[in-house]
Amino acid sequence: MASIYIKTQLERCCMTEDGSNSESLMERQTTGEDRVRMTARQLSEPRTANWIASEAGWSHEPTKRVLERLVDDGILHRDENGTHTTYYPDYRRQAIQEAMRLRDSGHTVEELTDRLADMKTQIRDWEDEFGVESPNQLRGTLADEALDADEEDRRREIAREWEHLQRRIQIVGFAIREWDFLAPTTEPAEANS
Repeated sequence: MASIYIKTQLERCCMTEDGSNSESLMERQTTGEDRVRMTARQLSEPRTANWIASEAGWSHEPTKRVLERLVDDGILHRDENGTHTTYYPDYRRQAIQEAMRLRDSGHTVEELTDRLADMKTQIRDWEDEFGVESPNQLRGTLADEALDADEEDRRREIAREWEHLQRRIQIVGFAIREWDFLAPTTEPAEANS
C-alpha cells in the first residue's frame, strides 16, 4: 500500500488550476516504477531501497533496479558507507528544478515574496508557542510526561512541517533572488556566439 505521502503527491499531480481534483486517485493508474521514481525524487534524507519500496508500495528487487537506473542517469546518488546502502537525490538539482517551476508557475515575484513571509511567520509562531528554536528542539519537548498522545502527535507533525518549511524557504528565496535568471528563454541560444 502506498504511503500517505505518495498519495498526497499523486493528488497534487492531478490538481487543476481551480484546486479541484481532475480525476480521483483511484482512477489515476501508476506503475510501481512511477511510484518509486516519485518517492526517490522527493526524498529529504538518504533512504534504503527497502524503505523506498515500502513507501512506493512495490517489491524490493524491482525497486532496486529502478533506483540503480536513476543512479546511472545521475538523478540519484548511492551511498554505500553505512551499514546499508542508501539513495538520495541531487538536492541541488531538485532545488533548481523547483525554483524553475515556481518561476514558470504564473505567480508573480510579489506573490512568492508574500508566501515567503507567511512561511517565516509560521515558523516564528511555532518558536513563540513552544519556546524552541528548531524542529529538533520541539521534538525534545516530547519527553514532557504531562503531554497526552494527541499533543505528542501534533508536535511531531509540526516538527516535520517546520523542516519542510525551512527547505521551502530556501527554495522560494532562491527563486526570488534569481527571478530574472530563471525566466524561460524565448529564443534558442545561438551556437558560437
